[in-house]
Amino acid sequence: MSTLWHGRFAGGPSEALQHLNDSLPFDQRMFREDIAGSRAHVRGLGSVDLLNDDEVQSILSALDTVEEEISSGVFEFAPSDEDIHTAVERRVTELAGPAGAKLHTGRSRNDQVATDVRLWTLSAIDEISSLVHRLASTLERRAVEAEGRYLPGYTHLQQAQPVLLAHHLLAHGWALLRDLERLADARRRVDVSPLGAGALAGSSLPLNPDFVAEDLGFSGRFENSLDAVSDRDFVAETLFVLSLLGVHLSRVGEEFVVWASAEFGFITLDDAFSTGSSMLPQKKNPDVAELARGKAGRLLGNLTGLLATMKNLPLAYNKDLQEDKEPLFDSVDTIRLTLLALDGMLDTTTFNHDAMEASADSPYAAAIDLAEFLVARGMPFRDSHAVVGGLVRDALAGEGSLEAMVRAHPELGPEAAALLQPGVPVQNRTTPGGAGPTAVAEQLTRFQAALVRTAPEKQG
Repeated sequence: MSTLWHGRFAGGPSEALQHLNDSLPFDQRMFREDIAGSRAHVRGLGSVDLLNDDEVQSILSALDTVEEEISSGVFEFAPSDEDIHTAVERRVTELAGPAGAKLHTGRSRNDQVATDVRLWTLSAIDEISSLVHRLASTLERRAVEAEGRYLPGYTHLQQAQPVLLAHHLLAHGWALLRDLERLADARRRVDVSPLGAGALAGSSLPLNPDFVAEDLGFSGRFENSLDAVSDRDFVAETLFVLSLLGVHLSRVGEEFVVWASAEFGFITLDDAFSTGSSMLPQKKNPDVAELARGKAGRLLGNLTGLLATMKNLPLAYNKDLQEDKEPLFDSVDTIRLTLLALDGMLDTTTFNHDAMEASADSPYAAAIDLAEFLVARGMPFRDSHAVVGGLVRDALAGEGSLEAMVRAHPELGPEAAALLQPGVPVQNRTTPGGAGPTAVAEQLTRFQAALVRTAPEKQG
């Protein structure tokens, strides 16, 4: 079996080495990026007269044919094709003859692979950013539809204060907008061309890395050839951003699992985004939400696995770096499916507003309003906290209703008791960024403006 490096060896690789070394089963998905990089490299070689015009056109034509063959599924991989780069070069040489044998002039698989992965990652980030923006837009629409409806807000999963449903949904929306910012920031560091770095030290040939960087649409080229072929920071950073995005999606999933339970009954999931039980006929399970929660662990595993691989590698390229692609591909595939499914779930969920509001209307949820009522009349907060806390304790002990005790209290009275009425506490959240109607209306306007700024077509 002929390899790209057979000239140095008297014999071929062992079967075990071949199977361990081959990456074609997973890196063939980069065939478009590999062909795009080869086209730019060929044009670069032509620009410095390392290929004549006929050779350039012959190779470019062969590359077009190879892309069509792989796209249509008629491409025949050979046993010697250890990766997509080998397969493309082999076929180009078959089609273009002696000109095809010049395709790899001045190029190593080290800078070739790094270029392919960067091109693939740029495209993946753009796709994921679009899906994140779509999910944030769905949250915005559902927030608008909520029209002043409210539910309990929680700390420690214990009822704390009523909040507008719009406020709760937008809390997840702001987290997604931060994810969009992180994706855009990571993208800047991916957007560097390694092509021209060679195996590790560049080339004695008159290559023009700036030419190929511009040809491929990169913002610039590498500054250090050793760094260019060994850098996988951009993969790790992309995995981190996807992992944190996955954590945010997991939090949405967790809340929807809880809200869909009979004990809460805050939401009813659409049949298209639920599953049943193989045994229990009555079950309607929130599998999308649970999988969103579970997939976060997978994303975190991909990140930590790659960091462990990278942590002790000397410069420059080492074969360990072949382990960058599978976690990257898996994380992108995982987050793509999770975003699509969660968006569908959020889009079709029915919010059971009556159940939400009935739960939020507990008079105990207005305890802080009573304490602040006393503060507004000059009582120190710690004292007001103790007064209201004592009334809550007595009411829970069965000494009477909280409302009756508030009404009878000499420092509270009927005016304070009115704060306990259904729907009143959420109206009292007036501070900027808070959960009340005026603040949420302003927040919604800001969120909508942020959606416009971060829309994919607005990104540079």
